[in-house]
Amino acid sequence: MRSLSKRYGRNWAVRELSFEVQPGRVTGFLGPNGAGKSTTMRSIVGLDRPTSGEALIGGQRYAGLRAPLREVGTLLDAKSAHRSRRAVDHLRVVATTHGISRQRVDEVIGLAGLESVATRKAGKFSLGMSQRLGIAVALLGDPHTLILDEPVNGLDPEGVTWMRNLLSRLAEEGRTVFLSSHLLSELALVAEHVVVIGRGELIADASLSELTTQEERARVRTGQLDELLRLLAAPGVTSTSQDATTAVITGVPIETIARHAAAAGIVLLELAPLQRTLEEAYTELTSDAVEYRAGADRRSES
Repeated sequence: MRSLSKRYGRNWAVRELSFEVQPGRVTGFLGPNGAGKSTTMRSIVGLDRPTSGEALIGGQRYAGLRAPLREVGTLLDAKSAHRSRRAVDHLRVVATTHGISRQRVDEVIGLAGLESVATRKAGKFSLGMSQRLGIAVALLGDPHTLILDEPVNGLDPEGVTWMRNLLSRLAEEGRTVFLSSHLLSELALVAEHVVVIGRGELIADASLSELTTQEERARVRTGQLDELLRLLAAPGVTSTSQDATTAVITGVPIETIARHAAAAGIVLLELAPLQRTLEEAYTELTSDAVEYRAGADRRSES
């Protein structure tokens, strides 16, 4: 992605966006509603024409790929299959455009868990089953790159677990996996790298560990909490009490807490390191990039 920009009238959906998605890992693509995620994904696969800049796949524009389905699998709209067409027929029609065998159609039906509904019309599918059909289409050409927009929407818990395992396995095979999701806790279980945008511009391009690592933080529980906090008092050290015996202490190594407690004879009932969640990191990063808020904090939507 090189300085990608897309303008609709006077409004920039994406502006000077540059990042690279590496093979062999799952990269999460995050941003508030209206941040430009869908525009970016559509631009990558040639459905939107950038105003300036470019989006390349393996060094080429999507339109220049000789057999796109064999190189890039996409899921941008789970309900894109014709409503009156059976799932297996939809897959066969798509496969025919690239000379893909019926054997491969049967394989992806199995991979997506569609065996029992393969002869059912797509219009009768739930959102979760439509997502599975979309994944089957994306996998038809056995592509090296997968671009998926909200692939776990509508999936039940079993389906979410299936999707997580599938994406991890594809990345382990050395494929490039790029997906957007609003389910941050789920994304944190599968993504190694995260790209965050807001108002069409890049906010963060970092590994998950970099985003969630912050200064030392630990939860402490002891019947002598006040005494322990007095011992730890120092510039840069803060504490937030959760109740009379529990506090979250920031700015001091967990080993230092343990040493001070031991030296003073303070019995620690709990001492656990805390790590910032992806949701906490995302909320902090996008606090100034949210277009729409609920209730009293809502901004103008004009």
